[in-house]
Amino acid sequence: MKNLSLMITCAFVVTTNSALAQQATPISGAASEARPEHQIALIDMAYIFKSYDKFTAMTAALQKDIEQTDQQAKGMVENLQNLQAQLTSGELEEGSPDYTKLEEQLLKSQSDLESFRRVAQRDFFKKEADLYKTVYLEVEDLVQKYANYHGYTLVLRFERDDVDAADNPRDIISGMNRQVVYYRSQDDITDAILTYLNKRWNDQQTASGSSGGTTRPN
Repeated sequence: MKNLSLMITCAFVVTTNSALAQQATPISGAASEARPEHQIALIDMAYIFKSYDKFTAMTAALQKDIEQTDQQAKGMVENLQNLQAQLTSGELEEGSPDYTKLEEQLLKSQSDLESFRRVAQRDFFKKEADLYKTVYLEVEDLVQKYANYHGYTLVLRFERDDVDAADNPRDIISGMNRQVVYYRSQDDITDAILTYLNKRWNDQQTASGSSGGTTRPN
């Protein structure tokens, strides 16, 4: 009687485990099919900025504006120096109306120069920030379209430079601390993005030149 009871119990356990296994298999399979497979891409944004022709052109235009501003500032400095020389030449008696007038001009020129430098520096930082923002948003938009088309679910920034190529101790330490230790070359989309960006920009410049328009980046 005990043996029969033991056999029934064992049969129940086996049957129950088998039923659970049969129920678990399709649930697990359905979840696996519904869950999209992650595909990660990598992009070297620093390399993109350094090698993007549009960014180079915009940087050159900004540098030209800075040089023009510097020339204007130099003219203001020269005028300030001339006023200072006149004031210290001894030709005018200290406290005289002409001396006082020249002194007021000197103080005003100093104030104008300081204000000019402050405004020019603020304007430069704003233009530089707008430049980076413009290019970054452009790259970001293209990366999103590229990732959607090729099925990438995540795109991470990384540095392509290998530790093997580094000689400077600081560069070696920096390379060892990078987040991406290994990646497949086909998951590096840097060159694909850069090639498209440069082609589009150069095509736009060619079209603008042929139509008589300006080629200055905006």
